[in-house]
Amino acid sequence: MKIDSGSTAWMLVSTALVLLMTPGLAFFYGGMTRAKSVLNMMMMSFVAIITVTIAWVAYGYSLAFDASDGFLNKFVGGLDNIGLMGVNEAAYNDTFPMMVFSAFQLTFAIITVALISGAIADRAKFGAWVVFTVVWATLVYFPVAHWVWGGGWLTELGIEDFAGGTVVHINAGAAALALALVLGKRSGWRKEPMRPHNLTLVLLGTGLLWFGWFGFNAGSELAADATAGLAFMNTQVATAIAAGAWLVVEKLRDGHATTLGVASGAVAGLVAITPACGFVDVWAAALIGLLAGAICAYAVGFKYKFGFDDSLDVVGVHLVGGVIGAVALGFVANYPFLDGQEKGLIYTGSFRQLGLQVLGPVVVGLYSFILTYVIGKVIDKTMGFRITQEDEVTGIDITTHAETGYDLGTIHSSGVSSLNGPAVPAEAKKVDA
Repeated sequence: MKIDSGSTAWMLVSTALVLLMTPGLAFFYGGMTRAKSVLNMMMMSFVAIITVTIAWVAYGYSLAFDASDGFLNKFVGGLDNIGLMGVNEAAYNDTFPMMVFSAFQLTFAIITVALISGAIADRAKFGAWVVFTVVWATLVYFPVAHWVWGGGWLTELGIEDFAGGTVVHINAGAAALALALVLGKRSGWRKEPMRPHNLTLVLLGTGLLWFGWFGFNAGSELAADATAGLAFMNTQVATAIAAGAWLVVEKLRDGHATTLGVASGAVAGLVAITPACGFVDVWAAALIGLLAGAICAYAVGFKYKFGFDDSLDVVGVHLVGGVIGAVALGFVANYPFLDGQEKGLIYTGSFRQLGLQVLGPVVVGLYSFILTYVIGKVIDKTMGFRITQEDEVTGIDITTHAETGYDLGTIHSSGVSSLNGPAVPAEAKKVDA
């Protein structure tokens, strides 16, 4: 087994960066919820790390990437080497250990599942969510990853997805919509204020996501080369411009440029450039970022127009942003470092690649939506997916986890609070001369 130490080191770093995105997502989502739900929201991300890892090691990698022969392999991988059997002795493209490739792909599966949780904040039973993460990863994520990246039927058609716009974001966004419909609206939705309780956490999470996304996108080249460098730069350009575009829309529409806006715009840009980052020139990345920031700023309002309670805008940012990036490839794909692949419409005058880039989101979106709706309904009918209204009003953190996100003691206007004892009245304080 020949190993390139540089590419191996880069893939190990990229794997760690992508894994960091899930705690980053926990901060991002946690800050966007109400204070009484922050711990539960973060736990939904962290538990996905546990459950998806177990499923991946047991059978998930085989379903996604086992290239067994036969008709069935067009739709799901085989189980000739179930789990990670034989992986430790193999190398990916004679470059780095296959075990590193498996670990890298595992981190994608984890964050895709975690992304869905943002649509059902405040109201999902934790045990039901744990079951959902395993079932959804098994029936939806692993097959879709195989279709696009593991040699399945979408791979054979020629659909392109450099780092997961279809596999991750459209997949998760469609699932989020289905699960939001299954669970229904939060108690008091559109009647009570449900603003983010901690924008500091949101910005911290955004920074961690932005940082980790360089491993997500540039790491998806699976080598330390010129294409990885292009993906890295395109990621930065698209994200910065999308964040700026969202702020401009906010300023023109609402009169204020907000911290939530810059965070949401950055994530929209990251999502949209993901499928295209290694396949387009920098000018095209800038255009994709501009479109994503502006369109997603309006798309997050779809939930009010159509009446579905997508708590943290997973549909407006991830589903819509993923579609923007995937379809844009059909127009602007140029593959500057890759020979023999289809380019976009503006370079060839051919609609072939554009048609494929529309087909991918439609097929994956419908598959994910339908399967997620069925999975959600089965869980809801058997074990119940939603907490009681009383628990929801009280706060899911205290009723489910017996914890609160903030325990700052009692604050009195006449004195200073103490976490270790009663507040000391101001007049009781003495200052030595």
